[in-house]
Amino acid sequence: MSVPPAAAPLLGFGRLLRHYGFIIAPEQISGFMQAVTLLGPRSMADIREAALATLAPPPDRRDEFEAHFQSYFYGNTSAVAEGDSDEETRVKDDGGADDERIEAEQRQEGGELSSTIDQLSTRDFQRDDDRLTVFRRQLSSALPARRSFRTVRTHSRGKLDLRRSLREIVSADGDVPSPLLRRRQAVPRKLLILIDVSGSMKLHTSDYLKLAHAAVQGADRAEIFTFGTRLTRITSALRIRDREQALARAAAQVDDWDGGTRMGPTLLAFLSVPRFSAFARGAAVIILSDALERGDHAELETAMRRLSARAFRLSLATPLAGDPRFQPATAALRAILPDLDDLIDGSSVNSLTDFILSLARPAPRAATIWKRVP
Repeated sequence: MSVPPAAAPLLGFGRLLRHYGFIIAPEQISGFMQAVTLLGPRSMADIREAALATLAPPPDRRDEFEAHFQSYFYGNTSAVAEGDSDEETRVKDDGGADDERIEAEQRQEGGELSSTIDQLSTRDFQRDDDRLTVFRRQLSSALPARRSFRTVRTHSRGKLDLRRSLREIVSADGDVPSPLLRRRQAVPRKLLILIDVSGSMKLHTSDYLKLAHAAVQGADRAEIFTFGTRLTRITSALRIRDREQALARAAAQVDDWDGGTRMGPTLLAFLSVPRFSAFARGAAVIILSDALERGDHAELETAMRRLSARAFRLSLATPLAGDPRFQPATAALRAILPDLDDLIDGSSVNSLTDFILSLARPAPRAATIWKRVP
């Protein structure tokens, strides 16, 4: 699809920020262009304000964002030289990703495929047997429910509908009929699934995407995101009824298949976009990842704490838990364990579907189940 000449510089600025490691979703770039359209724009200050509001740079990288804005729109390259002091926060594809990935695949050891390299690739998904049909049919009624502010008529166990009752009295010439009652409607909670598509999860990605497609088809309000070195919303692609077409569309949208992982920064980027953060409020949130975070896990701990505060239930499904000897003994897992409601086996579709269909039933918190960890 061609881009209007006037919009090309705005799209190019978003690509530039991605090149320098900023986590920016496609919806943010389109929102940036729409915001500029609404503002006129009358000056470069309008474009700058639109970029800050929609692209949402992290506070600790605000100076670097300003430097790139000055360089891109004003040609001030000296600003970039001053703003590029923090090399560790960047995620780049330096051309050595393929060799590193092949060597890691030959070892096939848990956690060895985890890295911070942004590797761009595509993936094709083949149709297999539809073992998720039952899950799709049962999902809507199995999700935990919440009380809506909307009400429905009821014959018992409700509150008096005074307005309609008075209307009935008037229409009956003062006779007092049976009072009309209403109660608040129960609606299924939102389901939010975040899928790790990094290299360390490549053996499970195909099954996770099939599960996500069934979830979108079966639930009224399900949202699906992928993350590796970037964050991508693929819900619209998975709304296509045909699974093969839906997964092909999703494969085309995601750019960071089988690359590195920056779980903490990408989850913080998710929370920094108000529209995305609203998806997590009061929702059942499931993260499908091995949670093998490289380096400092402070950002991951912060993101999980914020997600836990917004979500109705926060669950981490890791394929590593499929091993009976598994213990959440890594520093990252031990740090986020108090924020998790569930830490469960994510090694198979069967275990995941059974767990999702049981979300309405209460269960001990993850820290209680795994308290034996030293």
